Amino acid sequence: MKYSGEISPLKTDLSILNKLGLEQQPIGMKFLFNQPEGVPKLNGGVPMCLMPEETRKNGPFYADKDNFVCAEPLFLGLANDDPFSNVGLIGTKCGLDIFEEARANRRIYDVLPRLKNGTCNYLLFAPLDQLKFDPDVLTIVGTAKQIEIIMRAYTYSTEFMYESKTTPVIGCSWTFAYPYISGKLNYITQGICFGHNARSVSKPGNITVSIPFNLISLIIENLHQMTWELAAYGDTREEYTERFKRVTSSSHIADNRD
Repeated sequence: MKYSGEISPLKTDLSILNKLGLEQQPIGMKFLFNQPEGVPKLNGGVPMCLMPEETRKNGPFYADKDNFVCAEPLFLGLANDDPFSNVGLIGTKCGLDIFEEARANRRIYDVLPRLKNGTCNYLLFAPLDQLKFDPDVLTIVGTAKQIEIIMRAYTYSTEFMYESKTTPVIGCSWTFAYPYISGKLNYITQGICFGHNARSVSKPGNITVSIPFNLISLIIENLHQMTWELAAYGDTREEYTERFKRVTSSSHIADNRD
Protein backbone atom coordinates (compact mmCIF):
# COMPACT_ATOMS: atom_id res chain seq x y z
CA MET A 1 0.00 0.00 0.00
CA LYS A 2 1.26 3.44 -0.90
CA TYR A 3 0.92 6.08 1.82
CA SER A 4 -0.20 9.60 0.93
CA GLY A 5 -1.75 12.75 2.32
CA GLU A 6 -4.91 10.72 2.92
CA ILE A 7 -3.35 7.46 4.08
CA SER A 8 -0.71 7.22 6.82
CA PRO A 9 0.82 4.19 8.57
CA LEU A 10 -0.95 2.75 11.58
CA LYS A 11 0.04 4.86 14.60
CA THR A 12 -1.34 2.79 17.48
CA ASP A 13 -0.58 -0.81 18.43
CA LEU A 14 -4.02 -2.43 18.49
CA SER A 15 -2.90 -5.92 19.48
CA ILE A 16 -4.42 -5.60 22.95
CA LEU A 17 -7.83 -6.02 21.29
CA ASN A 18 -6.95 -9.68 20.73
CA LYS A 19 -7.29 -10.20 24.49
CA LEU A 20 -11.04 -9.63 24.19
CA GLY A 21 -11.47 -13.01 22.51
CA LEU A 22 -13.77 -11.59 19.85
CA GLU A 23 -15.50 -13.96 17.45
CA GLN A 24 -15.01 -11.45 14.61
CA GLN A 25 -11.89 -9.41 13.95
CA PRO A 26 -12.13 -5.63 14.40
CA ILE A 27 -12.11 -3.68 11.14
CA GLY A 28 -10.36 -0.46 10.16
CA MET A 29 -11.75 1.67 7.34
CA LYS A 30 -11.13 4.99 5.59
CA PHE A 31 -13.07 7.47 3.46
CA LEU A 32 -10.93 8.60 0.52
CA PHE A 33 -11.09 11.19 -2.25
CA ASN A 34 -8.30 9.57 -4.28
CA GLN A 35 -8.02 5.97 -5.37
CA PRO A 36 -5.62 4.08 -3.07
CA GLU A 37 -2.60 2.39 -4.61
CA GLY A 38 -1.27 -1.06 -3.82
CA VAL A 39 -4.54 -2.58 -2.63
CA PRO A 40 -7.02 -4.57 -4.74
CA LYS A 41 -10.47 -3.38 -5.65
CA LEU A 42 -13.48 -5.21 -4.22
CA ASN A 43 -14.90 -7.66 -6.72
CA GLY A 44 -18.62 -7.22 -7.43
CA GLY A 45 -21.43 -5.50 -5.60
CA VAL A 46 -21.47 -5.68 -1.79
CA PRO A 47 -23.59 -3.58 0.61
CA MET A 48 -21.47 -1.52 2.97
CA CYS A 49 -22.82 -3.30 6.04
CA LEU A 50 -21.29 -6.54 4.69
CA MET A 51 -17.93 -5.05 3.68
CA PRO A 52 -16.45 -5.84 7.13
CA GLU A 53 -17.39 -9.48 6.60
CA GLU A 54 -15.85 -9.36 3.13
CA THR A 55 -12.53 -7.96 4.36
CA ARG A 56 -12.33 -10.55 7.14
CA LYS A 57 -12.63 -13.27 4.51
CA ASN A 58 -10.47 -11.86 1.73
CA GLY A 59 -8.20 -9.22 3.23
CA PRO A 60 -7.83 -5.48 2.52
CA PHE A 61 -9.63 -3.89 -0.43
CA TYR A 62 -11.00 -0.62 -1.67
CA ALA A 63 -14.51 -0.02 -3.00
CA ASP A 64 -16.05 2.66 -5.19
CA LYS A 65 -19.49 3.55 -6.54
CA ASP A 66 -19.49 0.52 -8.85
CA ASN A 67 -19.50 -1.74 -5.78
CA PHE A 68 -22.38 -0.09 -3.93
CA VAL A 69 -25.71 -1.92 -4.06
CA CYS A 70 -27.67 -0.29 -1.23
CA ALA A 71 -28.10 3.24 0.15
CA GLU A 72 -24.39 4.05 0.46
CA PRO A 73 -24.43 6.91 -2.11
CA LEU A 74 -26.99 8.76 0.03
CA PHE A 75 -24.60 9.30 2.95
CA LEU A 76 -21.28 9.15 1.09
CA GLY A 77 -22.16 12.26 -0.92
CA LEU A 78 -22.34 10.34 -4.19
CA ALA A 79 -26.07 10.56 -4.89
CA ASN A 80 -28.01 13.35 -6.50
CA ASP A 81 -30.88 14.78 -4.49
CA ASP A 82 -33.32 12.05 -5.48
CA PRO A 83 -36.95 13.07 -4.73
CA PHE A 84 -38.20 9.47 -4.79
CA SER A 85 -35.80 8.45 -2.02
CA ASN A 86 -36.21 11.63 0.01
CA VAL A 87 -39.99 11.55 -0.02
CA GLY A 88 -39.93 8.28 1.94
CA LEU A 89 -41.94 5.99 -0.33
CA ILE A 90 -39.38 3.16 -0.19
CA GLY A 91 -40.27 2.26 3.38
CA THR A 92 -44.06 2.34 3.06
CA LYS A 93 -46.51 -0.51 2.47
CA CYS A 94 -45.91 0.01 -1.25
CA GLY A 95 -42.24 -0.80 -0.68
CA LEU A 96 -40.55 -2.49 2.28
CA ASP A 97 -43.50 -2.04 4.70
CA ILE A 98 -41.42 -0.55 7.54
CA PHE A 99 -43.35 2.68 8.10
CA GLU A 100 -47.04 3.59 8.25
CA GLU A 101 -46.68 6.42 5.74
CA ALA A 102 -43.98 8.17 3.74
CA ARG A 103 -43.99 11.07 6.24
CA ALA A 104 -42.37 8.84 8.88
CA ASN A 105 -39.80 7.43 6.47
CA ARG A 106 -38.81 10.81 5.02
CA ARG A 107 -37.66 12.12 8.41
CA ILE A 108 -34.73 9.72 8.17
CA TYR A 109 -33.21 11.84 5.41
CA ASP A 110 -33.33 14.99 7.54
CA VAL A 111 -31.11 13.49 10.27
CA LEU A 112 -28.93 11.04 8.34
CA PRO A 113 -25.20 11.82 8.76
CA ARG A 114 -23.80 12.58 5.31
CA LEU A 115 -20.41 13.42 3.89
CA LYS A 116 -20.17 16.53 1.73
CA ASN A 117 -20.99 15.84 -1.90
CA GLY A 118 -17.97 14.82 -3.93
CA THR A 119 -15.57 14.46 -0.98
CA CYS A 120 -15.56 10.65 -0.82
CA ASN A 121 -15.01 8.52 -3.90
CA TYR A 122 -13.47 5.42 -2.33
CA LEU A 123 -13.67 3.31 0.81
CA LEU A 124 -10.75 1.33 2.19
CA PHE A 125 -11.21 -1.68 4.49
CA ALA A 126 -8.83 -4.04 6.33
CA PRO A 127 -9.15 -6.58 9.17
CA LEU A 128 -7.11 -6.06 12.33
CA ASP A 129 -4.45 -8.65 11.50
CA GLN A 130 -3.72 -6.94 8.16
CA LEU A 131 -4.34 -3.33 9.17
CA LYS A 132 -1.34 -1.25 8.04
CA PHE A 133 -3.01 2.16 7.67
CA ASP A 134 -4.33 4.52 10.33
CA PRO A 135 -8.12 4.07 10.18
CA ASP A 136 -10.71 6.83 10.11
CA VAL A 137 -13.09 4.51 11.95
CA LEU A 138 -12.34 1.32 13.89
CA THR A 139 -15.33 -1.01 14.31
CA ILE A 140 -15.50 -3.75 16.92
CA VAL A 141 -18.30 -6.33 17.16
CA GLY A 142 -18.82 -8.41 20.28
CA THR A 143 -21.07 -9.51 23.08
CA ALA A 144 -22.30 -7.02 25.65
CA LYS A 145 -19.71 -8.34 28.11
CA GLN A 146 -16.87 -7.79 25.63
CA ILE A 147 -18.04 -4.38 24.45
CA GLU A 148 -18.60 -3.22 28.04
CA ILE A 149 -14.82 -3.30 28.43
CA ILE A 150 -14.39 -1.07 25.36
CA MET A 151 -17.06 1.33 26.57
CA ARG A 152 -15.49 1.54 30.01
CA ALA A 153 -12.13 2.29 28.38
CA TYR A 154 -13.85 5.12 26.51
CA THR A 155 -15.05 6.75 29.72
CA TYR A 156 -12.23 5.60 32.06
CA SER A 157 -10.21 8.82 31.93
CA THR A 158 -12.73 11.14 30.31
CA GLU A 159 -16.18 10.76 31.93
CA PHE A 160 -17.65 10.70 28.41
CA MET A 161 -21.25 9.55 28.53
CA TYR A 162 -22.50 6.53 26.59
CA GLU A 163 -24.66 7.52 23.64
CA SER A 164 -26.09 5.29 20.92
CA LYS A 165 -27.48 6.79 17.71
CA THR A 166 -29.11 5.13 14.74
CA THR A 167 -32.20 5.18 12.57
CA PRO A 168 -34.49 2.24 11.72
CA VAL A 169 -32.95 2.04 8.25
CA ILE A 170 -29.55 2.91 6.72
CA GLY A 171 -27.83 1.91 9.95
CA CYS A 172 -24.46 1.74 8.17
CA SER A 173 -24.40 5.54 8.01
CA TRP A 174 -24.38 5.61 11.82
CA THR A 175 -21.78 2.85 12.03
CA PHE A 176 -19.30 4.50 9.66
CA ALA A 177 -20.16 8.07 8.64
CA TYR A 178 -21.46 9.39 11.98
CA PRO A 179 -18.33 8.75 14.07
CA TYR A 180 -16.11 10.02 11.25
CA ILE A 181 -18.08 13.26 10.88
CA SER A 182 -18.83 13.90 14.56
CA GLY A 183 -15.68 12.58 16.21
CA LYS A 184 -17.92 10.71 18.67
CA LEU A 185 -17.96 7.03 19.52
CA ASN A 186 -21.18 5.26 18.57
CA TYR A 187 -22.57 1.84 19.35
CA ILE A 188 -25.51 -0.08 17.90
CA THR A 189 -27.19 -3.26 19.11
CA GLN A 190 -27.55 -5.72 16.26
CA GLY A 191 -31.15 -6.66 15.56
CA ILE A 192 -32.37 -3.05 15.74
CA CYS A 193 -31.79 -1.85 12.16
CA PHE A 194 -33.92 -3.18 9.30
CA GLY A 195 -31.16 -3.67 6.74
CA HIS A 196 -28.86 -5.40 9.20
CA ASN A 197 -31.63 -7.89 9.93
CA ALA A 198 -32.55 -8.37 6.28
CA ARG A 199 -28.92 -9.06 5.37
CA SER A 200 -28.05 -11.06 8.53
CA VAL A 201 -25.12 -8.76 9.28
CA SER A 202 -24.44 -10.09 12.78
CA LYS A 203 -26.01 -12.05 15.61
CA PRO A 204 -28.98 -10.22 17.15
CA GLY A 205 -27.89 -8.89 20.53
CA ASN A 206 -24.27 -8.39 19.50
CA ILE A 207 -23.04 -4.83 19.77
CA THR A 208 -21.07 -2.93 17.15
CA VAL A 209 -18.99 -0.08 18.52
CA SER A 210 -17.50 2.46 16.09
CA ILE A 211 -14.47 4.44 17.24
CA PRO A 212 -13.37 7.54 15.30
CA PHE A 213 -9.67 8.15 14.71
CA ASN A 214 -9.41 10.84 17.39
CA LEU A 215 -10.41 8.39 20.15
CA ILE A 216 -8.55 5.24 19.15
CA SER A 217 -5.27 5.89 20.99
CA LEU A 218 -7.11 7.10 24.10
CA ILE A 219 -9.19 3.92 24.32
CA ILE A 220 -6.20 1.66 23.67
CA GLU A 221 -4.16 3.44 26.35
CA ASN A 222 -7.00 3.08 28.84
CA LEU A 223 -7.31 -0.63 28.04
CA HIS A 224 -3.68 -0.97 29.10
CA GLN A 225 -4.24 0.98 32.32
CA MET A 226 -7.61 -0.13 33.66
CA THR A 227 -8.88 -3.30 35.34
CA TRP A 228 -10.82 -5.41 32.83
CA GLU A 229 -12.55 -7.86 35.19
CA LEU A 230 -13.96 -5.84 38.06
CA ALA A 231 -14.17 -7.64 41.40
CA ALA A 232 -17.79 -6.58 41.88
CA TYR A 233 -18.81 -8.47 38.74
CA GLY A 234 -18.06 -11.74 40.54
CA ASP A 235 -20.17 -10.88 43.58
CA THR A 236 -23.54 -12.30 44.45
CA ARG A 237 -26.24 -9.68 44.95
CA GLU A 238 -25.74 -9.85 48.70
CA GLU A 239 -21.96 -9.62 48.39
CA TYR A 240 -22.23 -6.58 46.17
CA THR A 241 -24.61 -4.90 48.63
CA GLU A 242 -21.98 -5.35 51.33
CA ARG A 243 -19.21 -4.18 49.01
CA PHE A 244 -21.20 -1.06 48.14
CA LYS A 245 -21.83 -0.28 51.82
CA ARG A 246 -18.16 -0.76 52.58
CA VAL A 247 -16.73 1.42 49.81
CA THR A 248 -19.26 4.20 50.34
CA SER A 249 -18.61 4.52 54.04
CA SER A 250 -16.77 7.65 55.13
CA SER A 251 -14.25 5.58 57.11
CA HIS A 252 -13.32 3.52 54.04
CA ILE A 253 -12.77 6.65 51.98
CA ALA A 254 -10.68 8.22 54.75
CA ASP A 255 -8.55 5.07 55.08
CA ASN A 256 -7.82 5.04 51.36
CA ARG A 257 -6.90 8.72 51.39
CA ASP A 258 -4.35 8.02 54.09
